[in-house]
Amino acid sequence: MTIDRLRGLGAHLLLAITALLCVFPIYWLFATALRRPQDVTSLSPIPWPLSTANFADAADKVDVTGLIANTFFVAALSAAGQLLVALLASYAFAMYTFPLQRLLYLAFVGTWLVPFQVTMLPNYILLNDLGLINNLLGVVVPTLCSALGVLLLRQHMASFPKELIAAARIDGRTSWSILWTVVVPNLRPALAALGILLFINAWNEYFWPAVVLRRDNSVLQLGLRSFMGTEGDQWGPMMALAGLACLPVLLLYLVLQRHIVNAFVRSGLK
Repeated sequence: MTIDRLRGLGAHLLLAITALLCVFPIYWLFATALRRPQDVTSLSPIPWPLSTANFADAADKVDVTGLIANTFFVAALSAAGQLLVALLASYAFAMYTFPLQRLLYLAFVGTWLVPFQVTMLPNYILLNDLGLINNLLGVVVPTLCSALGVLLLRQHMASFPKELIAAARIDGRTSWSILWTVVVPNLRPALAALGILLFINAWNEYFWPAVVLRRDNSVLQLGLRSFMGTEGDQWGPMMALAGLACLPVLLLYLVLQRHIVNAFVRSGLK
C-alpha cells in the first residue's frame, strides 16, 4: 500500500470519527426521547423498548404545533428579511462607486463586532415605544439587518462577471432589473447557503425572544423552559420537544443541500 493511499485512508478515518462525534449528541437526543419515562436516565446506547410516551407528555404540557408554527414564522421572516437587506446592500457596495464607499463598508461590517448586549437595551426601548413587546414581530424587527450576510454576499457579488452587467445595461435594463434577472439567478447557491445559516441562527435564538416575549412561551426555545422546575427537570418530554425542534431544520437542510454544497465549492474557485 502506497503512502498516498495510507494518507487518504487516514484522512477518511479522521473525517468519519469527526462525523460520529458530531452526530452522536443528536442520536442521544432522540434516543432519550424514545425511551420509556422510567428509563430516561438509562445509559444504554440503544433505547429499547421504544416508547412515544415522552412525546405525548410534551404535547399535553405545551402546544407543540403552535410553538413550531410561531418559531417557523419568526425564523423564516427574520431570514428572509436579512437576505433581502443583505442582497440590496451587497449589490450597492459591489456594483457602484460612490464617495467614502470603502469607509462606509468597513463601518457597516464593523457593526458585526458590536456585542448584542450593547444594542439590546436601545432595541428594547424602541420596541416598547412601538408597542411590539410580547409580539413575535418584536423578535424579528431588530434582526433584519445582518452584517454577516452583507459580508458574504459582497464577496460573491465582487467576483460576478462584470461583462454580464455591462451587456444587460446595453440592452437597456435598469439596475433593479439587472439585480433580479441577472445577478440573483446566478447566486442561488450562495443565497441558499446564507439563507439556511440565517434561518438556523434565528431558529436557535433564545436570549432575545426571552427578553421580548418575557414569560410568554410562544416559541420552542421558551417552551422548553416548561419542563424545568425547582422540583427537577423533566428530561423525557424536554428531549422529545427538542427532537421535534430539530426536524424542520434537518428537513430544510436536506432540501437545500445541493445548493449549499455548490455555494461552498464555488467559493473556493477563482
